[in-house]
Amino acid sequence: MENIPQRQAWNKGKLVGQKPPLKPKDIWAIRIHLQNRHAVRDLAMFNLAIDSKLRGCDLVNLHVRDVTNGHQILSRAMVIQRKTQRPVQFELTEPTRIAVAAWIEKAQLHTTDQYLFPSRVSRSPHVSTRQYARLVHHWVHAVGLDSSAYGTHSMRRTKATLIYKRTKNLRAVQLLLGHTKLESTVHYLGIEVDDALEISEQTEI
Repeated sequence: MENIPQRQAWNKGKLVGQKPPLKPKDIWAIRIHLQNRHAVRDLAMFNLAIDSKLRGCDLVNLHVRDVTNGHQILSRAMVIQRKTQRPVQFELTEPTRIAVAAWIEKAQLHTTDQYLFPSRVSRSPHVSTRQYARLVHHWVHAVGLDSSAYGTHSMRRTKATLIYKRTKNLRAVQLLLGHTKLESTVHYLGIEVDDALEISEQTEI
């Protein structure tokens, strides 16, 4: 009988599936690390990524006008998502407003049509999604986490997951993430469809 060589599974030794969200202790660890390094831009970007729950492409495309009104940092902002062309709103917590204000001052972003996170590379007007992904890996690695297990979607999922765990309100999370379908939110949070729909019906107002 001919021996057929066994193929190694394509995903052996690799992490597959959804990137996990950060835990509250991880969020604080990264914030403290960035504060200690006086990484003003990175702290503003990290805080804004957590609060906004935006995809990487939308985060790096933010303009100063998206988060400011005159010289004030908005407590609530709204942007149009590139993927769905639908508006999504998000709150800017006080630590985020302070961090963003400090970055705008340091970077001397005087006009509202400037990108909030301009690139240091002349050929690109703003930080690229690839550069943002590299920054995320640096942040999580710096606080002792496995950088291969986390990505930009970890930033997007973090607050949404915390809100869902606290409220069990699936439709609210759907709105906050800007998903067009409830099933997308269910998949994104990694929960069972039947359980999610049952909880959603119970929490509807």
